[in-house]
Amino acid sequence: MGVLRKLFGHRREEVWRELCRQIGGDFVGGGFWRGDKVRAHVDEWTVTLDTYTVSTGKVTVVYTRLRAPYVNRDGFRFVVYRRTAFSGLGKLLGMQDIEVGYSDFDRDLIIKGNDEVKLRALFANERIRTLLAAQPDIHMSVKDDEGWFGATFPEGVDELNFQVHGVITDVARLKALYDLFGEVLHQLCHIGSAYENDPGLVL
Repeated sequence: MGVLRKLFGHRREEVWRELCRQIGGDFVGGGFWRGDKVRAHVDEWTVTLDTYTVSTGKVTVVYTRLRAPYVNRDGFRFVVYRRTAFSGLGKLLGMQDIEVGYSDFDRDLIIKGNDEVKLRALFANERIRTLLAAQPDIHMSVKDDEGWFGATFPEGVDELNFQVHGVITDVARLKALYDLFGEVLHQLCHIGSAYENDPGLVL
């Protein structure tokens, strides 16, 4: 297992360094105790790519995530993820699922948020819908902090967050996710839900 982990880690580093080359990012080696990261800029925002693990006691699950703190102008939050066979059960249990007016998009994805008008304005951006639809697995949200064991954000700062199970070692997919973050951040500014300012937070 140690040999496989070493080879897998080498593959991830190779792919992430290539991603840095394509997007003008920085590869930040984590050493023995901290994981590697990629940091790249979209205008004044910093997008951070890394992995983290969650232990259930019996198994350890690895996730790939991208995060970008930003100044949230109006408290607008949302979550979007791919519809599954169990999504119908969620509806029966009262789970919110807002349709934004694009049949294929509404069919394939679950969309929740605290402002239906803003959700429709956000996803009116065709490039956002295209980039989201191209992801085989997607869970993107706006979070107000990183939970018990993560960073606490300053007042008015939220985080655009993407996470999926496993380690992504596909350069094209990672590049598309970086493009998606840039498009969403710019659209949030366009609809009045973000400021194009540096939030002053490094993850």
